[in-house]
Amino acid sequence: MADHVDRVVRQWGAERPDLDVSPMEVIGRLKRLTRLVDAELKKTFAEHDLDAASFDVLATLRRSGPPYRLTPTGLLASSMVTSGAISQRLDRLEARGLVTRTPSGSDGRSRDVALTPEGHALIDRALPDHLATEHRVLAGLDEPQTEALVDALRTLLAHLGDTSRRDGPAPE
Repeated sequence: MADHVDRVVRQWGAERPDLDVSPMEVIGRLKRLTRLVDAELKKTFAEHDLDAASFDVLATLRRSGPPYRLTPTGLLASSMVTSGAISQRLDRLEARGLVTRTPSGSDGRSRDVALTPEGHALIDRALPDHLATEHRVLAGLDEPQTEALVDALRTLLAHLGDTSRRDGPAPE
């Protein structure tokens, strides 16, 4: 079953037979897959009036366990968004009453971020739908294929130096 990437690789093979374009078979598919998966997740998040970064912040706080509170630094270390996105996202989530920011008990210069009851309820409603979308996206793979893909992706991430979250909480 040929796909778009096969066509691109064939074209480059014809135009530049002197180059090994085989990495395009993986990277091209990863890029296309990312776009398709992001579009599916975006639909699910929108059903809950969220975007990916807001979902990630709420999910990070929720999976941190009681009292569902982290410093912004802890939130950044445990989430999958950038520091710029964190402060912007926190402003929006606080305005919606989904999180609060209060002075830290351990550091007067820092502010803890906590889920409000509304934020807790929202992430608890959104998470099952998010997981259903992820299950649906991966339904084309059987269990051995999924396990092999997980192992291969973990190896590639480690090879590229993605070790920053190794000791922290797992991503949603």
